[in-house]
Amino acid sequence: MAFDIVCLRPEKDFLQVGITPPTVPSITYRAPDDPELKTLLADAKAVVIPAVGPKLSPDLFEGSSVKLVQVTGAGVDRLDGAAMKRLGIAVANVAGGSNTALAEYTVSLALVLMRRFAWADAEIKKGNYVDFRKQMISENLTGLEDMTVGVIGLGSIGLAVATAFHRMGSKIVYHDPALKDPTDADQISALALPLEDVLKLSDVVTLHVPLIPETEGLIGDTQLSSMKPGSILIHAARGGVVDEMALAQHLTTGHIGGAAVDVYSSEPPEADNPLFSLNGDAAQRVIFTPHIAGVTRQAWAKLFQVAWDNVERVLAGNDPINRV
Repeated sequence: MAFDIVCLRPEKDFLQVGITPPTVPSITYRAPDDPELKTLLADAKAVVIPAVGPKLSPDLFEGSSVKLVQVTGAGVDRLDGAAMKRLGIAVANVAGGSNTALAEYTVSLALVLMRRFAWADAEIKKGNYVDFRKQMISENLTGLEDMTVGVIGLGSIGLAVATAFHRMGSKIVYHDPALKDPTDADQISALALPLEDVLKLSDVVTLHVPLIPETEGLIGDTQLSSMKPGSILIHAARGGVVDEMALAQHLTTGHIGGAAVDVYSSEPPEADNPLFSLNGDAAQRVIFTPHIAGVTRQAWAKLFQVAWDNVERVLAGNDPINRV
């Protein structure tokens, strides 16, 4: 049986956040490793995919009727953009749907790391209330007010994150050579600087760039070495942006004061990921989350509704919005 739409995420994902996929045209829900996938795509007009997951081979789309691949998020690195262009298949994402969720995550994790909340929780559970409280006070822990936050990538997500920090009283510096209009940045008194200067000046560095050739390995040993001693790194972009071995080394030496890691060079991450081998204090200064910085019920509802609206738009003969 032929289907108009092949969706590579379960129907329940949509239903549990209150979004009902269209009943017409016809939809089939499949896993990305379904052996029938290439056959199904041969007759499909649209494919809906999550932003996170294994890369999809261009071979799946060769000779297909697919007009649109709709990503239900911002990242499109699961797809070979050049191959999609060659095949005449439009690729669209949903920009901005996770802005609030990402801003909440980034500010929250920065505070948890700067004020040692997770470490304190672990120590109190071990019965070390008195001594660890003394340690926390002696460290003269700081909040976000008057701290400098460096935002790498000031797209819609980066701007939302920067705005959230600005409202907490932080000073904002940023690096984004692709930014064409600094008007929004000017509204929060954000200062554009070269990457090296952002890293040197910032108490918190937060990454919000896509994984493209220009950003792969963007933050390596050289960049981490140039960061302010004791500063915090929030990594909720894409795994390949940061050299994980270098980050582990700088956490071990204490040069990097703490890190929140939401994305990994491979997902699920390998058991031998160097960040998982940290010991002692270094292990207490890193927090891991499973690529959920942008995942909330509210964010998913926005993303899914825009995605389905765009699919229906294209199947009705119109051009897609948010084409990348």
